[in-house]
Amino acid sequence: MTVAVFAFYLFAVVLITAAVLVITSKNPVHSVLWLIVCFFNAGGLFILLGAEFLAMLLVIVYVGAVAVLFLFVVMMLDIDFATLRRGFLSYLPLGLAVAGVILGEVLFAVGTWVPGRGVLMFDTLASAPDGMTNTQWIGSVLYTRYLFVFQAAGLVLLVSMIGAIVLTHRQRVGTKRQDIGKQVARTPANAVHTAQPGVGQGVDL
Repeated sequence: MTVAVFAFYLFAVVLITAAVLVITSKNPVHSVLWLIVCFFNAGGLFILLGAEFLAMLLVIVYVGAVAVLFLFVVMMLDIDFATLRRGFLSYLPLGLAVAGVILGEVLFAVGTWVPGRGVLMFDTLASAPDGMTNTQWIGSVLYTRYLFVFQAAGLVLLVSMIGAIVLTHRQRVGTKRQDIGKQVARTPANAVHTAQPGVGQGVDL
C-alpha cells in the first residue's frame, strides 16, 4: 500500500465517521465541531486529487468563516433540549419515510451510474492542461461548462438565506415603528402648527 492510498483511506474513514457524528451528536456545538473535522478531511481528499485550490477554499472559507459562524450562532441560541427530544418522537415516522425515499434514490443512482459516461475521468483529471494553473483550469471549467449549475447553487443558497431570516424573525410587541407611507404623505399643512400662547402659558402639543 502506497502513502497516497493510505492517506486516501485515512481521510475517507475519518470523514465518514465525522459526518455520522455530525448527525448523531445530541449537542449542537459538538455537531459543528465534527463538521469542521469533515471540512479538513475533505480538503485532504482534494489535495490527493490535485485540486489544492479547492482544498484551501474549503479550509479558509468553510472552516474559517461558515463553520465558525455556525458555532457562534448555535452557542448564542437558547435551545430547549427537552422540547427537541419531545418533538423527535412525534416526527420520527415522517422522518423515516423521507429518509427511505432519499436512500432509494441514492441506491438507484449508484446502481445505474456508469463511470466515465460524460465525465472527464482518470488521466484527464490528473493535472491541469499545459499552460494553465490549477486555479485557472477550475475557473475556466466552472464558468463555461458548469455555469448553470454554479448559478443554481447560488440560487439555492439565496433561498436558504431568505428562509433562515423568515424562520428567525420575531414580531416584537410594544415597539414604535416607522410608517413610511404616512411620512411620505405629510404636508406642511398637517406637519406645522402655529400657536400664540399667552404670557406664562405653555404650548399644547
